[in-house]
Order: sequence, then structure tokens, then C-alpha cells
Amino acid sequence: MSRKHTKPLLLAAWLLICLSILTGCHGSKGLVAFEVPKEFDTSREHEITFWAKNDTNLTQVAIYEDAIERFQSLYPNVKVNLRLYTDYGRIYNDVITNISTNTTPNVCITYPDHIATYLTGANSVVALDQLFSDPSYGLGGSRVQFDSPRQDEIIPQFLGECRLNDHYYALPYMRSTEACYINRTFLEALGYTLPDTLTWDFIWEVSQAATAKDEEGNYLINGQKVMIPFIYKSTDNMMIQLLRQHNAGYSNDQGDILIFNDTTRDILKTVAAHAETGAFSTFKISSYPANFLNAGQCIFAIDSTAGATWMGPDAPLIDISEDKLVDFEVEIMAIPQVDPSAPQMISQGPSVCVFNKEDPQVVLASWLFAQYLLTNDVQISYACTEGYVPVTSKAQNSAAYQEYLSRCGEDNDEHYSIKIRASQLLMDNTEHTFVTPVYNGSASLRNAAGQMIEDVTKSVRRKKTVDDAFIDKLYADMTSLYRLDQLEIERREGAVSADLGPLPAASAALLGTLCMVWILIIVYILREARRKKKSSSR
Repeated sequence: MSRKHTKPLLLAAWLLICLSILTGCHGSKGLVAFEVPKEFDTSREHEITFWAKNDTNLTQVAIYEDAIERFQSLYPNVKVNLRLYTDYGRIYNDVITNISTNTTPNVCITYPDHIATYLTGANSVVALDQLFSDPSYGLGGSRVQFDSPRQDEIIPQFLGECRLNDHYYALPYMRSTEACYINRTFLEALGYTLPDTLTWDFIWEVSQAATAKDEEGNYLINGQKVMIPFIYKSTDNMMIQLLRQHNAGYSNDQGDILIFNDTTRDILKTVAAHAETGAFSTFKISSYPANFLNAGQCIFAIDSTAGATWMGPDAPLIDISEDKLVDFEVEIMAIPQVDPSAPQMISQGPSVCVFNKEDPQVVLASWLFAQYLLTNDVQISYACTEGYVPVTSKAQNSAAYQEYLSRCGEDNDEHYSIKIRASQLLMDNTEHTFVTPVYNGSASLRNAAGQMIEDVTKSVRRKKTVDDAFIDKLYADMTSLYRLDQLEIERREGAVSADLGPLPAASAALLGTLCMVWILIIVYILREARRKKKSSSR
């Protein structure tokens, strides 16, 4: 072949290589991004799996099963298989394990921090923006076979928690916040009166007063050998909320880690001082706050509003024997504040995400079921089991839910007063709630936030000194244990080399046309070379 033919061939080959590299950078890994089908094919059978969590609460299990049965009666061609877990961590681990083999569930109850990690698998989780607004099958869609809420009927603060990387990747399912459950009887016996808003200074002062003992080592306030005045269930929330109330750094939306600052140092020293006197402890160190509260061995127990059914001597769910119960007046209030005029409290609770699959019809079936979980029947039934709040204004304002709230204290079961007041507390303070930034690695930072309080509390119990040197080492240990420095490096590198996703249709079509043109050029050159070779051999 002549040199003049060789150059075009090399140029064509080079272009094809470039095209293959370019298209390889755009969605060659993972599943194709989901597109909403024009029709839901009801003539085909679909089987989907739903992974959910419950705290061995058989009432909640029955609600899931009833929701599945009702949904299947509306869509007989869809079979929903329920798999229950006892904690969200196990759901998270199983999802991560199954992403690489595309054996994830179809619908999963989870948390945004976890979804941020799921998204490391290309197109593994469905971005719901198109589904939200689809006129036929979206929220409030015309072809949805049930009374689906519109997007503007989902509480904006709760829906905002499901937005990651400028897309919605989940629907909120239930929401709660934290509350302080108080033994008002003991508090007043100590000579204190509850203020309108709890402050940290007030909690620490009362807790210290409750540590007084008699000559035999019994606590004066309860006459027992055991008294932990202040117990916090979730120390990660404790640290996060304290930093927020102090307007101090924790993390930002870009994933920069800001927690290792002087305010955190002061918080840890304060915790150490009160843990050293026995005024403070944590769930991980001592056990469930409700157990101590109900046994008259605690004055302030901070736990989720969803845990209200365990709090108080008349609570419907109690984990200690009846002979250990102490009768007292239980009060529920918002968590303590640094500035009572500007309250800040965390919003938390499970959300529902939909996983991508090769068949878009299966994904659409999964979306319809996820959407069904936001109907009034499911939302109200589940919210009535614990101190959760429905995530839609449609459910909150419904006659059925308003009647439930109005019956507060009517009995110590479904209408247990502390449980309903816990729900009301969140609804009254929704505008004061906040969420932490979510990104791949944000769950590790959350774990580190709580672990620092746990380590400080354990250390003073072991007679260690918590000073600046101790905290410096603690910062270094947390950075290493949770790979926080590596997460920042990976995030920055990922921002440069991240998969760009699938090419836009117009760009893909243009590249395809260029490929065809160069293929034709190559064919033409080869044919011309063959023709000239035959001609010269005659």
C-alpha cells in the first residue's frame, strides 16, 4: 500500500481510538441511566424486593405486610417480597456488597448518608427527578392507581434531606428529631423548676446536683446505689447539634472536614468534666436511657422522639421488670440549646430509595411501590406506632391524623401522651430542624463525631486526664480510624476524574456519525488500493 494511503488509515485508526476512549468515559461502567417508560406494562409479571427495618415491633411488620397486600391488589402483576432487618447498618452493608453484582434490592429503607455511598456504583440508585414530575406515573400522577401525594404536599424540609448532588435520590418515609425526657419529680425535689427552653448550662447544673450521696454511698435523690443524671443515646447527634448551636464547623456541602476545631475541643472538655463526676454517660457505655429513667436512676434522657414509647413508668414498651419501675411525672421537651432564642435540632429518620435495574419496567414498578409508602394509610398507621411524624402535609392535616393527635393521653397504648407529644414537638419545630451535609464519606465523619464523646467519657472513667495533648491525639486517632484524610483526598481526586455519565443523545449521535464516515473512508481507501493493485498487475 502506498504512503499516501497509509496516512489516512493511521488518522482514521487514531480517531476511532479517541472515540472509544471518549465513549468509555461516559457511562460504560454500571447500568444505563433510567428513563421513564411511556407506559407501565401491566400485562407482564414483575417481582420486586423491599428491604426494611423494624425494632422487632410486630405492629410495624403488620403495617408493611398490609401495605404490600393493598399495593398488590391495585397492581396484581407486581409481587413484592419483604425482607426485614434489625438495624440500618446491616441493610447498608448488604447493599454495598450487592452493588457490584447488581443484586441490590429494588426498594430500600435507608439514610441519605448511606445513599451517598451507594452512588459510587454508576447509576446504581435511580435519580427520581423525572419520576417526581412525570404527569402519568409521578407524584400525584394521572395514571397512578392510588391517592398519591403531590410533590408540594411533601414537607419541604423533609424532602430537601433527600437531595444529593443536585438530584433527588430518595423519598422521605418517616421523620423524627431528638427530645429530652425528664424525671420532673426528681428535678423539682432538687429545688429546680423547668424553664420554657432547656439550656445546656441548666442540664449540667441539675445533673451535678443529682450526684450528691449520703454517708453510705446512696444517692440522696433516689436512695439507690445507681444514678446517672444525664444519659445521651446518640453521641454523634450530640456533637453535631452542639457544633451547630455554637455556629462552629462540622462539615460543608463540598465534603470538607471542619470538626477538629477549638469549639469541639471545649465541648469534649466539658463532657469530660461531667463524666468524671458521674453526672453524664452514654448509651454505648451504660445502656438504654429509658431503662435508667424508668428505674428512677436518671433525670435527663435524650433519645429520638421515635423512642417515646419506651419513656416513662406508664410507657407501652418497657424493657425492665415491673418491680424495678419507679413512679414519677415524666416531661418531654426539646433538646437543650446554647441560645434559646435561636433553637437548632437535628432532623432524622428513614428514607426510601429505588435501585436501578436493566428492565425499566421493573424500576417503574419499584417506584410505584415506593410512592405507595407515602399514602395516608401507610403514613398515619406507621406514625401511630412510635413518635414519628408523617412526611406529607396531606397526611398530617388529614382528619384521621388530627383525630389521633386530639386523643393524646386517652390511654397508655396507641394514644400514650408522651408519644403523641413527641410527634407534636417535631411538628411545632420543623422550621428549626437541620440536616448535615451528605456525601460519600459523611457517614464516617458522623461516626467520628460520636466516637470522640465516647472515648472522652470512657477515658475519665479510667482516671485518664483529658487535656489538650489528649485531644490532639484523639483528633489524630479519629482521622486515622475513619480515614478522614483519605476521604478528602479521594473526594478531591474524584472531582477531577469522576465518571462523566452517559453522553447526551445529540453528542452520541454525532460521534456515531463520525465513526460511520471514517469507516466508509477506510473502506473506500482499501477498495481503491485493491483496484489499483489489480490494474497494475495486468
